[in-house]
Amino acid sequence: MFKLTLKPGREKSLLRRHPWVFASGIARVEGSPGVGDTVAIHASDGKFLAMAAYSPESQIRARVWCWEQRSIDGPFFQERIRNAADVRAPLLASGVTNSVRLIHAECDGLPGVIVDRYSDTVVVQLNAAGAERWRGEIADALMVLPGITRVYERSDDEARAREGLPPASGLLRGTPLTGPLLVEEHGLKFHTAIEAGHKTGYYLDQRDNHMFLKDFSAGRTVLDCFCYSGGFALHAMAGGASTVTAIDSSGAALALARENETLNGM
Repeated sequence: MFKLTLKPGREKSLLRRHPWVFASGIARVEGSPGVGDTVAIHASDGKFLAMAAYSPESQIRARVWCWEQRSIDGPFFQERIRNAADVRAPLLASGVTNSVRLIHAECDGLPGVIVDRYSDTVVVQLNAAGAERWRGEIADALMVLPGITRVYERSDDEARAREGLPPASGLLRGTPLTGPLLVEEHGLKFHTAIEAGHKTGYYLDQRDNHMFLKDFSAGRTVLDCFCYSGGFALHAMAGGASTVTAIDSSGAALALARENETLNGM
């Protein structure tokens, strides 16, 4: 087991459960951990603090997996991913949407791992060394979730460069898509572009804001700048806006927004 010992006083943030260790706070590293290898973090007095993923290229030299001494392995990722899915299950069952942010990195105890679920498809971003090290186990754990038929990777965020990792995209598990991927939200439908679109394909974090706009759009003139696939524009139309103007610098985004307009019969 690789061991990372902090400088005196640098354990304070970890004791408050901040999950990062910066290079400047490290006194020494025992052994030669590689990219994403697991290290046990200890305070200067030798007290155990956390298990973490080591990143030799990043100023964030270690990201915490857990606060207890345990193995970081396939069962660990199965447990964390299953717990995250259980938390989101009521939203999927509510009928509001068929798509959710399934895993949000440190918020779910999986630093560097972003996973969005679109119906039967999950799109994953692996943006840190530890996430990259365990990509196979993460993909396997996602594939066993109920209703999932494929895992697609969009690890092309600039955060990977800071970890010394090259961009990576493509199908990780399951069968290739044979048609458009459909997001359902508040009774509207949206085709997404997981292979070439923004982020993982759709801005799931705007769901409540979309509904907020819809609720006071009746009879109004609405301008949707940076419209991408039309999330705000179409919710405004569904809310009874008299006129909606949608603008984007991307021709592909505008084409997708028009496709979604047609899809919803608007």
